[in-house]
Amino acid sequence: MNIYKTKVNRGNLFFRLGYLTRRWRKVLDAEFQSSGLTDATWRPLLHLHVLGENVRQKDLAASLGIEGPSLVRLIDTLVIKGFIERTEDVRDRRAKLLRITPSGLQLVVRIRQTVADLEERLFSSINDEEILLLTGLIQRLESAVSDMCKQGK
Repeated sequence: MNIYKTKVNRGNLFFRLGYLTRRWRKVLDAEFQSSGLTDATWRPLLHLHVLGENVRQKDLAASLGIEGPSLVRLIDTLVIKGFIERTEDVRDRRAKLLRITPSGLQLVVRIRQTVADLEERLFSSINDEEILLLTGLIQRLESAVSDMCKQGK
């Protein structure tokens, strides 16, 4: 699609971004399926890896965009498989802390490499300048949406 000949239509921009995100997740799911990984396995592990050590369950739930009770089942599965550990927060015994185990970290390394390989294919026709421009625009949109959330709008 030639963006210079397309009429500006802000009304469907977020629809298209959402559609793009869903399609990208389908690509990732299809790739990981052959390794026996599901969306419920690889996404929480990647988010937990990005968030760091001793992450509260509620923070992981927020990062994934899911409710706490739904996350508990996913965490139970990941604990049983030995990919993460769950401990009590000594500062607040009601809260649970999560961390990736060594075997979970090995899996994260494989997942990240697969994602990097797929991203390289995806971005092969997009130059660095365009990626920087897109990244800047996304950051501005994220900031504007964050401000709107803070204002309750």
